[in-house]
Amino acid sequence: MRPITDVTIVEVPRIHAGPWHLEIHGELGSTSDLCLQRAREGAAGGLAILALKQTQGRGSRGRGWVDPGGNLSMSVLLRPDRDTAPVGLWPFIAGLAFYDALAPWVGPGHVLGLKWPNDLLLDGCKMAGILIEAGDEGDGRWLSLGMGANLCAAPVIEGRELACMAQAGPVPDVGQVASAVLTMLDVWMARYATDGFGAIRTAWLHRAHPVGTPVRVVSATGTICGTFAGIGGDGLLLLRTSDGLRHISTGEVLLGRA
Repeated sequence: MRPITDVTIVEVPRIHAGPWHLEIHGELGSTSDLCLQRAREGAAGGLAILALKQTQGRGSRGRGWVDPGGNLSMSVLLRPDRDTAPVGLWPFIAGLAFYDALAPWVGPGHVLGLKWPNDLLLDGCKMAGILIEAGDEGDGRWLSLGMGANLCAAPVIEGRELACMAQAGPVPDVGQVASAVLTMLDVWMARYATDGFGAIRTAWLHRAHPVGTPVRVVSATGTICGTFAGIGGDGLLLLRTSDGLRHISTGEVLLGRA
């Protein structure tokens, strides 16, 4: 990718709509914050904001991070109508797009996988994540998909095992990854529109850790241990415990009981 001095606009073709408008910024505080600002100002859907350096990134459960450069920090603005997927199902649509975009760069001997509800794992360690935000104001309903991936380096965070794509092969170009994610997002949005969440659920489970994997779910109310039993038709985590099958709506999933 050529050097970015301010903002560069790239059009990424789509199958069923006008092109994605990808804004590439040299540096931003937060792509998600700018995406939300644009949504409230009435920007059209199909906008993607990519920062080559991000200084105040936001993740799930209020976590923040700094991307010094070389990793993927992108947010996508959608304007879904009332008949499209509920907010709770978007982590799975976006997760499939993220997985399929990154999979070609994962070398032999390494395993890419999905983890409920919005993480991508490389060799069992978190490598990428998705932040879903939504609102209904200004010019109507909007949805923001924040997508971050460790490409060339993973941050050091005490108590957490993180991975980066550099561990699995040559580091891909950030712009190429962003374009691939948008292309696959279009594919999986179209798949949901034609085949519903059943097809999304089946594809997601095929790319996730196996049913029967021991997991812990940590939330504000405590920790629940069990084994992964899939996801329901509503996107809830199915957890098999000593007390029976539990339907989990929120919490951080940790693989293994140790």
